Amino acid sequence: MSSYSYCQSLLEPPKYSLQNVYRALSVMAEESDYIQEELYRNSNFVHSRNSKVLYYDCTNYYFETEEESGSRKYGKSKEHRPNPIVTTGLFMDADGIPLAFDIFPGNLNEQVTLNPLETKVIRDFGCSEFVFCSDAGLGSTKNRFFNSFGNRSYVITHSLKKMKKEEREVALRPTQFKAPGSDEFVDLRTLDETNEIVFNTVYYKELPLVTDDMDETLIVTYSPKYKAYQRRIRAHQIERAEKMIQTPGNTRRGKNQNDPARFIQKTSVTYDGEIAK
Repeated sequence: MSSYSYCQSLLEPPKYSLQNVYRALSVMAEESDYIQEELYRNSNFVHSRNSKVLYYDCTNYYFETEEESGSRKYGKSKEHRPNPIVTTGLFMDADGIPLAFDIFPGNLNEQVTLNPLETKVIRDFGCSEFVFCSDAGLGSTKNRFFNSFGNRSYVITHSLKKMKKEEREVALRPTQFKAPGSDEFVDLRTLDETNEIVFNTVYYKELPLVTDDMDETLIVTYSPKYKAYQRRIRAHQIERAEKMIQTPGNTRRGKNQNDPARFIQKTSVTYDGEIAK
């Protein structure tokens, strides 16, 4: 309905009415795969699609009802709502233009949504050589293994907190970093971050990461600009935490990982002594 409303502002608005859109929904649902395939192929005549890098992520939508039906199932809602949901998986190309999507039951684990949709992209869209990019939530061992064949590779975010202690210590060392396009090693402690070029450069280093399942390369990055950004955010959160301390009963921590109450700790003490008048 929102798309239809937007079309009314175009130079040549559509001649069909909103009721025609609703009547066509069942046809579009049945022919969704074919429509996506043809849309991708024809879009290349308008703009050459860059499918060498594909991004994938999932989200879900809730329904204001308490009844499950079809793909509408109870699951982990992104908005923490106690309603049935459906899950949507979406592929985008390197330019951020949508490539393909699919709908899954709301109680399905997001990690298992990748394989069927990516297989469809490879088979129907002719995209067989690309770098798959996603967040850690969709970077299961099976998904990474699936994208290590057929001229495909992957870049998945990885949590330093979940690494082994000795590997994490090596990753966090400020030495052995490089600037893009340079072979010289850089010690982060020697950087002049007041220099504009240094401030806007993202430094990196590569480390071998050996696991029981496969051998991978860990790319650790450091950005002075992002560091300054995070420092400003943390300063504001600490300021909010200090205001919370001044308000009794207002230090309860919420579910958000960025809740300023995480900086607040309560300590119970007893005093053993004399009270003088």
